Amino acid sequence: MPMPQTEASGPEPHRPQEPVEPHTPAQGARRASSEDAPCARPEGSRPGRGTLRRAFSRVSQRALGQAPRGDAGLLRLSGRFLFRSLRRTSDNGPAGDQTGATSEPGPAGGRKGSSKAKEGAGRQSSTGTGPEEAEASPSLALFSPDLAKGTSVADLISKRQLLAAFEQLQHLETGLLAEKASCTFQQDPTDFARRAMDVCLHYDGLTEEIGAIVRETLGPDGVDAAALAEVARVVLEEEEAHPEPPADGDFLRTPRGWRQHWEDAVRRSAEERVRQAGAGEAPAAADAAPDVARLLAELGGLVRRDLQKVQREVHPAYAAAGFPAWQTYLSAFHGAVARRFQELRRDARSYKQLYVLLDWATNVYGSPDFLGSQDQTVPSEPLPPLLAPDVRARLEDDCISFLKTEIASCFNRILQLEQDRWAAAEAPDVLQGLYRTTLSSDVCMLVAEHAKAAGAISTKLEATTLGICARALGLFLPRFKQALLEPGAASEPDLCASINACEDLRTHLLAKFPESFGELEKPLVAATCTFQKQLLQGLQGDVQPLFRVLCTKAWLTQDLLKPLMDKVVAFSRLLEHMAPPLAQETLQELHRYVVREYLAQALRPRQRFRGEDRLSGSKKMRLEAQAISNTFQELGSEAKWLGQAIPCVADIMGETRKDDIGRHLETLIRSYPDIRRDHVLAILALRRLGHCRNQHLLRHTQALMRDAAKAGGSGATGGRVLFEEIELSTSVGMVITCI
Repeated sequence: MPMPQTEASGPEPHRPQEPVEPHTPAQGARRASSEDAPCARPEGSRPGRGTLRRAFSRVSQRALGQAPRGDAGLLRLSGRFLFRSLRRTSDNGPAGDQTGATSEPGPAGGRKGSSKAKEGAGRQSSTGTGPEEAEASPSLALFSPDLAKGTSVADLISKRQLLAAFEQLQHLETGLLAEKASCTFQQDPTDFARRAMDVCLHYDGLTEEIGAIVRETLGPDGVDAAALAEVARVVLEEEEAHPEPPADGDFLRTPRGWRQHWEDAVRRSAEERVRQAGAGEAPAAADAAPDVARLLAELGGLVRRDLQKVQREVHPAYAAAGFPAWQTYLSAFHGAVARRFQELRRDARSYKQLYVLLDWATNVYGSPDFLGSQDQTVPSEPLPPLLAPDVRARLEDDCISFLKTEIASCFNRILQLEQDRWAAAEAPDVLQGLYRTTLSSDVCMLVAEHAKAAGAISTKLEATTLGICARALGLFLPRFKQALLEPGAASEPDLCASINACEDLRTHLLAKFPESFGELEKPLVAATCTFQKQLLQGLQGDVQPLFRVLCTKAWLTQDLLKPLMDKVVAFSRLLEHMAPPLAQETLQELHRYVVREYLAQALRPRQRFRGEDRLSGSKKMRLEAQAISNTFQELGSEAKWLGQAIPCVADIMGETRKDDIGRHLETLIRSYPDIRRDHVLAILALRRLGHCRNQHLLRHTQALMRDAAKAGGSGATGGRVLFEEIELSTSVGMVITCI
């Protein structure tokens, strides 16, 4: 593109044509430099385009030859400053030349043009021109005072001699302000603007170099303590040189804010480091909880290593120059971790992921020994929590919502596993002599794991989790009971195993979590009783026909009780694999059932005995009562209170002295307060005592029953029930009425 032409007092002298080169930033800088001076000035008296091009080439080659290979990036940074400075000069060229164009032609104009050429050469030298061009321009504004070395501010920055560069810029800033105060730039204010802009550009270069040093601090190449100390000193020097904005608004003396820039660079560095942990591995599926754990483990390790590096190497380097670093780095990493954690929280898709996040925030990152036993682990100022209270509350609420669904699903799977095992007709395992099913262990493990995980996060979450588990178990029990009691669904060993499982749940869960599972004691006991009854009903269906042959004519001459007791003994082998308390309860219930059904058959006889048959029947009843008592005693039954019932009825049936019948009735009523008037009448019906004696005995027994009722009725015998469950048929009542 054509360059703008400046006005001159006469035609420009003809110059040999130079080779055409691509339009580059350097070329633009050369054109700007050549056009900055009046066109009437002879070319040999100012640096032309070729001179500037050669100077820039020599400076670049010298910089590349002297600088270490590792500083190539810094040299590129210095070159960028050079191009920006030259480009700025090129852009401002027309304005400066217009000033020259309005001057009068002649020697005066030549002198003014010569002065501007010197200033232009000074500006060129600020970009790093060599000693040859320095001789052609006595105003070396941005060169170090050491003219022999010819080190520019840009070179000082590229070599990370930040303090020296800042001192040189301060010297130039002071001189520039002094010239401004002496009205040197009154005739050419744009020249002041150009020179001030050069100073500001180099200040910007210093700022960028500070950021680059901060970014490299935590990199793999180690910590450059000298560079960090240089950063600290230059930041402090700048704050001292520019304590506050000037009243006149002069941008040269405006504070550069390097401390804030340094803090921003630290925050960006921490953000970049945190982003490196698990890059590209963020989980997006509900089954990716292990990925979250691995990512957090990697994140924790990276943050721990970086902060320990800051403690041991970075902070001492800054502290030597009186510059605080630990708190800034700690806050920067804390903020970066908090932002990363929020992203992971939004991506969580299961309760496992939420558990992992909450546990890491509470027990890993929040642990006092997260950084190890270092002296500076406690920050000088308290950090905000990783999770704000409202965010943590929402996270726990999300966790609870996921948890309700997950626990309900777990109970569904437990029930399905039990049903599959029943359908496969697999016998339950026998552990320590007892039938075992995985039901109790699965439920206890489910509750324990969730309670432990939630308790590690907070007491409130643990209580909520236990409440969810308790409600889910309360809903599970009716479903489990209904499935188990389906006809043909489960075998007798399965019932025993389920009884044991309910007992385990009652003893373990209620003992460990009484506040949460206390309300489930009654449902568990009720389910256990239901299963016991179901187990007994199977036996009762088998032995009920055997009771019907008792107290008959055939019974007097045959041992009809033995088949019945054989079935009882066979059934008792199941009880050996049942939990001892429940096995004893079931055995006593079986004992009570046998005695009760025997008495019911005796009080509802199909045939009535007279004479010798009655005496033989009485004797046989006493013998069978003893056999029943001995059998259950051998099986381990502790229901000794049942031993008097059959013998008392047998004694009344075979008593030859009618006056002693009342004594036998007294023993029976005192032993079994639940006996009723109909039962007494049925017992008296076994004898033919006559109307008057029967009425006398009935009045006597009614008084005894009233006394027993006043004493507490069935409660006086510890809830023992025998006669109350014996129902008498209508036909027997009619016979009693006739008597």
